[in-house]
Amino acid sequence: MLHRRALVAEVLEGRGDMAVIAGLGASAWDITAAGDTALNFPLWGAMGGAAMIGLGLAIAQPERTVLVITGDGEMLMALGALASIAVQAPKNLAILVQDNEHYGETGMQQTATGHGVDLVAMARGAGIRHTMLVTEPGQVPDLRAAIHAGDGPFFAVAKIDPETLPLVLPPREGVILQARMREAILGPLANLA
Repeated sequence: MLHRRALVAEVLEGRGDMAVIAGLGASAWDITAAGDTALNFPLWGAMGGAAMIGLGLAIAQPERTVLVITGDGEMLMALGALASIAVQAPKNLAILVQDNEHYGETGMQQTATGHGVDLVAMARGAGIRHTMLVTEPGQVPDLRAAIHAGDGPFFAVAKIDPETLPLVLPPREGVILQARMREAILGPLANLA
């Protein structure tokens, strides 16, 4: 199994103007540990919403790579998003599910992926053609290349260690997170007039 912070740091290395949406909990802490920027949008709530937020941003910003990093619990809650993503087929959207087979934010109860549910097969079944299962560190360079290639939609599951790590918290206010990302993408509000 992979260590999630090392995985996220490697995937985000040299990210340029990539926008990153992170599901609540560990995914949000991990993108922040890799470097908090205005192009990070960590969710503090809205479980199940990361993939659809990523889809909306990818459609609105077709020249920008959009990466969703989320957990298996959140992805299981939002399986319908895979169908919408497949139908819309934005080439600039990648989704990385960090699968520790547990609900890390609510007490480490086992998720359905710990009982054999295959999220990669579900993404393929929804119509997402570019998929990948990552189970060892030697696969991470290929994962990173696929995320940065812009040949999406791309969906990957990385099996990660269910380790507990120190929290690295992003800004807490959703209004601030939204405003700073909007400004990083569109420029200062004064430029919109």
